[in-house]
Amino acid sequence: MARLFVHVEGETEETFVNQILKPHLTSVGYHDVSAKLLGNARARTHRGGIRNWTSVREDILRHLRGDQNIFSTVMVDYYALPRDGERAWPGRAAAENLSALEKGKRVEDAILADVAGRMGLAPNACRFIPYVMMYEFEALLFSDCQAFADGIGKPHLGNQLAAIRNAFASPEEINDSPITAPSKRVAALIPGYQKPLFGNVAAHAIGLEAIRAECGNFADWLSRLEAKIA
Repeated sequence: MARLFVHVEGETEETFVNQILKPHLTSVGYHDVSAKLLGNARARTHRGGIRNWTSVREDILRHLRGDQNIFSTVMVDYYALPRDGERAWPGRAAAENLSALEKGKRVEDAILADVAGRMGLAPNACRFIPYVMMYEFEALLFSDCQAFADGIGKPHLGNQLAAIRNAFASPEEINDSPITAPSKRVAALIPGYQKPLFGNVAAHAIGLEAIRAECGNFADWLSRLEAKIA
């Protein structure tokens, strides 16, 4: 009766987990899948407010130690992770000069090693399966730009969204500037864009398989989650 806790940084990701990931993951063998907001995420009004790693790690360890049937993961945005001082996440500073698709992997490997080590396990034996998004949830929505546009009732924007997508090798590489981050690009095209509502309406229209096909890091995470329950 394996359960999965997905630690997320915001309501958009929370809804995505509960409405889109959960049906798929329960179909492959998880008894239940629950999204858990990281600390006071609902109260945040700006980026960069993710809890320090030590605090997040203690939540993860408490769940894993408390029930041998629980698996745990995080779904967080690389761009918003603290990189310096006491709040820093392992691997974040070291990843700074890597390529876009290597940055998240470096942090994933570092936090997995930390959790596994504190449980006295090898990383591949640990029930913690981390995922660091590059760079925001909205990047995943560029997996099918016309479905994105249709899903939010703006079909005329399909070509403009596609022009953004086609400037990058992968949707996951759209990109780490306060001005050009995926959500900023979407908001520039869609005044009044409501991230939790529109983001998940679009994700439903796009579908999990399209996201998986276009976004390699996301696909790797999903495959690792599936493999743990196989």
